[in-house]
Amino acid sequence: MIWTIVSGLIVGALLGFVMQRTRFCLTGGFRDMYVQKNNKMFYALLIAISIQAIGLYVLTSMNIIHIEYEAFSVIGTILGSFVFGIGIVLAGGCATGTWYRAGEGLIGSWIALFMYALFAAMTKVGVLKPLLDKLNSVSVVNADLSKSTGIPFWIYLVFLIMVTVILVVKTLNKPKPKFAMPKLKQKFTGVRHVFFEKRYHPFVAAVAIGIIALIAWPMSISTGRNYGLGITTPSANLLQFLVNGDTKLIDWGVFLVLGIFLGSYIAARGSREFKWRLPEKTTIRNSVIGGAFMGIGASLAGGCSIGNGLVSTATMNTQGWISLLFMILGTWFMSYFLFVRPMKQAKKVINLKPKAA
Repeated sequence: MIWTIVSGLIVGALLGFVMQRTRFCLTGGFRDMYVQKNNKMFYALLIAISIQAIGLYVLTSMNIIHIEYEAFSVIGTILGSFVFGIGIVLAGGCATGTWYRAGEGLIGSWIALFMYALFAAMTKVGVLKPLLDKLNSVSVVNADLSKSTGIPFWIYLVFLIMVTVILVVKTLNKPKPKFAMPKLKQKFTGVRHVFFEKRYHPFVAAVAIGIIALIAWPMSISTGRNYGLGITTPSANLLQFLVNGDTKLIDWGVFLVLGIFLGSYIAARGSREFKWRLPEKTTIRNSVIGGAFMGIGASLAGGCSIGNGLVSTATMNTQGWISLLFMILGTWFMSYFLFVRPMKQAKKVINLKPKAA
């Protein structure tokens, strides 16, 4: 049990620290693909997936770990991922983002986090479980992409690496804008500057997150949990444990999410970014609805933006790639109503105003 606690907290703290310091946010990345036509964060995600996939290929080839593939519902994954995408826009962060922003003192993220864990538990073991069971019983297919298509894992891996390298090189070779962001006044020096002040490119953050995601596999497996990073089930288990005290619910994943919060808190304190912030009424409403959508959606889809979007994709799991696509579509759908349409309406009002003589 000691190793479960220590290893889970270490991996979680590393992830929370890196994500907080680098502002690695998949919600913002998915949204910016549509709103700002900026794909940089999505390409960063592909880097993290590729690094993890390479490591998993090596570890499985050496029989150090064994990846298990379960059948999944295509309909449930599509519906759940789309709903999850809507939820993360309303909540202002994905599952992991909500955990690390709670560590920064954002009350809105605490609200979204509670609703996320609550509705995940309700969907997995509570009053919404009949819906989950119903969807899981239809359109069920094999999750192993290689076995389903007959194409070896390594071919998918090579294709993923090639696409990622092309996109990253193309992005890095783009001419930089003529104007430059003003440099912030340096507050720290030496090691403190590196860890608590220096700004990092999303691609650098992606490399670190890909390595952490890979390390999570052997760490988790050593405690009897045969999976890598995962947020939804541990969050639901933590809430259930707090309610009924069942210690069987406490596993490596629970300490992982607690570690994310701890790592983010340390990073926010060290960089002087921690501050209790009360949200306005609209943000509270969106956090409540968004958190609920996140919990339901991730449960129906079998994972969140980390469990499906980062981890399952690296194992060449069909569910992971389908989920990633519909998460993005759900994010775009909600982004239209929250960001794009208001901007269009504002421009329309400005154009209708009479010009001064």
